[in-house]
Amino acid sequence: MSYEEILKAVFPLLEGADLASCMAVCKQWRDMAQDDYFWKCVCAKRWPSVCKRRDPPTVTYYKLYQTFYKRQGRQILLPPRLSFDNLEFFIDIWTEDKLIFSEVVPGPALHTGIKSPPPGICDRLRFQLEGPDCKMTLPVEPGFKVPLSKTVSVSVLVGRKDSNRVACIINKSIFDYIDRTSYRAMAFDYLGLSPAHPFVPGIRAWISLLFMDDRNDSVIDVFGIEMDFCDAAKSRDEVLWLLDILDWK
Repeated sequence: MSYEEILKAVFPLLEGADLASCMAVCKQWRDMAQDDYFWKCVCAKRWPSVCKRRDPPTVTYYKLYQTFYKRQGRQILLPPRLSFDNLEFFIDIWTEDKLIFSEVVPGPALHTGIKSPPPGICDRLRFQLEGPDCKMTLPVEPGFKVPLSKTVSVSVLVGRKDSNRVACIINKSIFDYIDRTSYRAMAFDYLGLSPAHPFVPGIRAWISLLFMDDRNDSVIDVFGIEMDFCDAAKSRDEVLWLLDILDWK
């Protein structure tokens, strides 16, 4: 068996990355490995159905493999059209029918967050607050206490100053989960997105009451509020794009 015959017998058995490496050995190997039959063999292992056609769905099977052989990286977002300077958030919290917190929070204040977490909070909560993800946090001064025996609910609206329009982020959701390992009570709601974006349902907005460890199992001592969209948006620009596609009224 000749040298070329050996290569022609081996090349169809290789994975795409190995066949591509063979193209870098020498000119003779490169010319031989560029035969689209070998790349059809590679594509048949990954996408068998595309090889049922007489011709490749792209110009060549080599081009098909080059384009789709690895998962596309995270796309770079365009600069968001919204800014936190143009937003204000309306946050209301009730214990049953009693209003215990009601504030209009400017976007920059919520984005700036809690710069210096208070002393006495647990290390896990401090680590989360100081993490790189975009978390919108608000220090509550003075703090307030929430009895766990009562139902606590929250609503959050966001307004745009440029157009006087409002969108709903959270609509009377209940804080029904207390995480005592990270000292937060959590509630969530599904975002109402614009009908222009029907294929991105199920994105949740989370809001947390951050509390101190005072060893009291019946009351939580709230020092801050945190809101995030960690299911879908972690960076500042991602958060602003997500807010941009809300169903503004």
